[in-house]
Amino acid sequence: MYTYENLLVSLENRIATVTINRPKVLNALNKDTLLEIKAAFTALGSDPAVKVIILTGAGEKAFVAGADIAFMQPLNAMEGFEFGRLGQEAFMAIEGCPKPVIAAINGFALGGGEEICMACDLRIAAETAKFGQPEINLGIIPGFAGTQRLTRLVGKTAAKYVVYTGDMFGADEAYRLGLVNKVVPLADLMAEAKTVAAKIAGKGALALKVAKSAIDVGVETDFNTGSIHEAELFGLCFATADQKEGMKAFLEKRKAEFIDK
Repeated sequence: MYTYENLLVSLENRIATVTINRPKVLNALNKDTLLEIKAAFTALGSDPAVKVIILTGAGEKAFVAGADIAFMQPLNAMEGFEFGRLGQEAFMAIEGCPKPVIAAINGFALGGGEEICMACDLRIAAETAKFGQPEINLGIIPGFAGTQRLTRLVGKTAAKYVVYTGDMFGADEAYRLGLVNKVVPLADLMAEAKTVAAKIAGKGALALKVAKSAIDVGVETDFNTGSIHEAELFGLCFATADQKEGMKAFLEKRKAEFIDK
């Protein structure tokens, strides 16, 4: 069902795993790969068989080592703008996906690699993972909305340091900055990502969808507007079978059996 040239997609127990599969070039992002990412997450977002998505990279060296520099080098200003917008659109398909997305960061997450993991809801990093926005060393800046997401995640001062220096940093520093949720041994990375995904998949799909909307919309607006949006979504939950079941199960001291309706 999900067949791509540069992506591998599998589905097990309502958890989809998307693997960027260009290990010979450290899973670097070219135009075709970005188009496939946009298509895959758009399709997965509307697939009722999918509740949670894990995104990772093929091999043990790289999650995504960045955008394809050989492709970018000859671009002119308009072509650079168009490539940047393509990357932004692909990553918005991840961020805007109504399903929770977990990045399992198995190695280098540099440039576009750091940018794509920031579009995910949660980030779990291997101890060997390396992060950075090294674009400044190439005479450019992050172009796939990295300056925007990084600032929102770690704050303006830390974001400027990362972008201005172009330095690479490890998983422990990424955790200290608040860039990742967990750091685990590489051998345990996918198991931990699947454990977290399974826990989330056990919740009601509609509640997960509106929870994501409440947080993502709220962070982009003022407190009062965000609070009103939250209240509207909170109210909608009471029109679902899952709300009736969840509260009934709580009162009856048993585990809720959600049906995603």
